Amino acid sequence: EVQLVESGGGSVQVGGSVRISCAVSGYRWQSYCITWFRQAPGKEREGVAVIGGDDSTFYIGSVKGRFSVSRDSAKNTVYLNMNNLQPEDTAVYSCAFASSVLNVQNIPPVGLFEAWGQGTQVIVSS
Repeated sequence: EVQLVESGGGSVQVGGSVRISCAVSGYRWQSYCITWFRQAPGKEREGVAVIGGDDSTFYIGSVKGRFSVSRDSAKNTVYLNMNNLQPEDTAVYSCAFASSVLNVQNIPPVGLFEAWGQGTQVIVSS
């Protein structure tokens, strides 16, 4: 069974940076897709960044150029580096796992995800 554990959230001031992690366990291969979702209070969950099984990446427009997703295969961990954070980035960030997605050119359909993390809070204050 695949398990995901996020860590690294917290509070940061506008313009600051935060790195959050998604540790993957229970999957024997290193080629898998991780998508980062966020849900702000009173808003729907949205996918913001994804790394495919072939290490291709995709970002939605509002975070492109500020967020970057990377993988450390030796640690089975995927990171989301978030720079120049704004109050609208405040949300609970969760990672989701999909074994079948290789190349990404968009946020994969929710139905493809096989496991979800519990989420980590990021609060951006002015």
